[in-house]
Amino acid sequence: MANQQLTPANTFQYLLMNHTPAAMAWVRGGEAFPQISGLVKFYTTPYQGVLISAEIFNLPNMSVQFSSDFYGMHIHEFGDCTNLFQNTGDHYNPADMPHPDHAGDLLPLLGNQGYAWMAFYDKRFTIDEIIGRSVVIHQHADNFTSQPSGDSGNKIACGVIRRSDN
Repeated sequence: MANQQLTPANTFQYLLMNHTPAAMAWVRGGEAFPQISGLVKFYTTPYQGVLISAEIFNLPNMSVQFSSDFYGMHIHEFGDCTNLFQNTGDHYNPADMPHPDHAGDLLPLLGNQGYAWMAFYDKRFTIDEIIGRSVVIHQHADNFTSQPSGDSGNKIACGVIRRSDN
């Protein structure tokens, strides 16, 4: 395909396949869902934004009454996943915006039989701004309207964002 134009998507695919992420968060489930595990990766891009990919295993299954295959995922203020994730603070929100315009409001995870994978691009934060913060997965989907944080339910998994060893 000699005439194929280079687009941001081509660049993002190349980054995902060939580059080490600038930062990562190993996400682990808490007391209620200890089987959850996965990795959220953060890549620098030439577009002044961040490419994020997430691969999460063992999310609560749809066969559980009242569960959903959609799960809220946010960057929280603090990188402290202790005390049943109660020390993570609020959504990362340096511009003091209403929900869902917090810099830490991410796309929801779509779990399929307990597995979720996704990648997306975001220009609301830099890698340096999120180092030491946490990625939190919530038990329900974010409704993107309720204040202050989208009514996404209990925190079921958490991981601290750390700079990668390049």
